[in-house]
Amino acid sequence: MSGIIVAVLNRSTQVKDASVKALVSALQIQVSRDFQAAWGIDAQLQWVREGGKTPRDAWQLVVFDSSDQAGALGYHDLTRSGRPLGKVFAGTDRRYGNNWTITASHELLEMLADPNINLVAFAEDENRLYAYEVCDACEADAYGYKIDGHWVSDFVFPGWFEPMHAGRNERFDFQRKIARPFGLLHGGYIGIYDIDKGSGWTQLEARRARLRYSTRPPVGSRRERRRTPKNQWLLSRTG
Repeated sequence: MSGIIVAVLNRSTQVKDASVKALVSALQIQVSRDFQAAWGIDAQLQWVREGGKTPRDAWQLVVFDSSDQAGALGYHDLTRSGRPLGKVFAGTDRRYGNNWTITASHELLEMLADPNINLVAFAEDENRLYAYEVCDACEADAYGYKIDGHWVSDFVFPGWFEPMHAGRNERFDFQRKIARPFGLLHGGYIGIYDIDKGSGWTQLEARRARLRYSTRPPVGSRRERRRTPKNQWLLSRTG
């Protein structure tokens, strides 16, 4: 078992503690069985009830209603002790008809793969950097899968970030839906930095088999933090 401990907390008014606690077991299976096999990264997940003691050096995955609630409660970019902090906005998910458990899985796996939100892959033929986000390309709920009755997110394999695997019989994601490096499934997206354009980080999105660019990151998202200098990241005032 890895030395990484991830404390899972619920601060949402729309999701019951029992639901979050039950999901933790499914997420543990996903991390230790599926994700570790592909990425060599494991973690120990620990449910922490409100008022319970969170291990000081633990990373955190916290369920909120929205980014506004997260800010109001004092949860910012890192835990109080400077460890990685993943945020799940369950209320926002429900408002838009998305499954919050898939989002929880998504945020957990991306935090484990790139905790400092600073890794990239270089596509030389495009002169473009791709953000090392392992669930964005296949993020739509339709590509998730079930573990013990709980929906979790699909995720890409290391070969997705390696153009030399194009045209080979390579596995690019857990669900075997993606056919090539840097490929996006319907509803997927990825952060990119076009070196020639010098326009900073933008988002490439797949919509109805067409690619679309979006420049404004959602508040509280990993994409927003990727664009924010580390010396401007704020420690949580709680947890």
